[in-house]
Amino acid sequence: MKPESPTDLFIVSSSPHTHSGASVERLMLDVVIALAPAFLAACWFFRLDAVRLTAVCVATCLLTEWLCRKAMRRANTLSDLSAAVTGLLLAFNLPPALPAWMAVAGSVFAIAVAKQVFGGIGYNPFNPALAGRAFMLISFTGAMTTWSQSPWIQKVSPAAADALTTATPLGVIKEALKSGQPLPALDASLLSDFFLGNINGCIGETSALALLLGAAYLLYRKVITWHIPAAYLLTVFAYAAILRAASPATAVPPLFHLLSGGLVLGAFFMATDMVTSPLTRRGMLVFGLGCGVLTMVIRTVKTGAYPEGVSFAILIMNAFTPLINRATRNRVFGTKKKA
Repeated sequence: MKPESPTDLFIVSSSPHTHSGASVERLMLDVVIALAPAFLAACWFFRLDAVRLTAVCVATCLLTEWLCRKAMRRANTLSDLSAAVTGLLLAFNLPPALPAWMAVAGSVFAIAVAKQVFGGIGYNPFNPALAGRAFMLISFTGAMTTWSQSPWIQKVSPAAADALTTATPLGVIKEALKSGQPLPALDASLLSDFFLGNINGCIGETSALALLLGAAYLLYRKVITWHIPAAYLLTVFAYAAILRAASPATAVPPLFHLLSGGLVLGAFFMATDMVTSPLTRRGMLVFGLGCGVLTMVIRTVKTGAYPEGVSFAILIMNAFTPLINRATRNRVFGTKKKA
């Protein structure tokens, strides 16, 4: 039957046919809000160094994004806040005493090379903040592995306090394993320091409490799902528990691995990056499992020189994301599964 007027026509378009109402700006703003507790904790433990590095990284990322978009003659994307989030996450992965010019170099690499070269947000295969950190770790190894003093070492090994005042917890364990020395005792009071953030480390990764508060907000706002963080943390816990059961003398408790280094920050705020992580629920679980295994391999191999494994584990799994998406993609309704 011929329609009487244009209003009687049905407009057919490709999916999706509904919109959740979410936008890049809103999602990035939620991430900024979720990172606020960790930033406040960083300011408490690291004072002006936390403010200095965060301001330098965020400002440089914003300026670099603006210059890159202008050079490519493309629309300005500063309003989507993705560059600001990259600056925050990069700053959170830096030692408190790092020189500002190194933070500038890492921020430029994160935006110009790891993001804009590929076309900007939505096209980058690797997490820009982690790519920037990896670049800095390779380029400025000494500065990126130098830490400020913290009283936690007195509880671990008073006799070695003078020699290890600038070591991170994972660094102390790694050196003990490589030298064949007994592992330091880890009691409940020390783990409480780990949970609150009173330890050596990067400015935004030390306080598990602050990070978990932000993670709860992201889960509540449905910015992220539980699949990647749960798979990541449970894999690390299970791996550490097996090592502990097999050789208590050469393995630390699982809680130590969960609360030390950048595991909580990485599991909730960087492994869950929507651009560089799998799309399907099954793929997310595989991604989290892979991140957990790689993190523990890097942390526990005695011959390795790097005590932390979160950054490289996530970057390696970023490279496998397209394959994971293909292997775990959902079957279209009404079609047969290929043999």
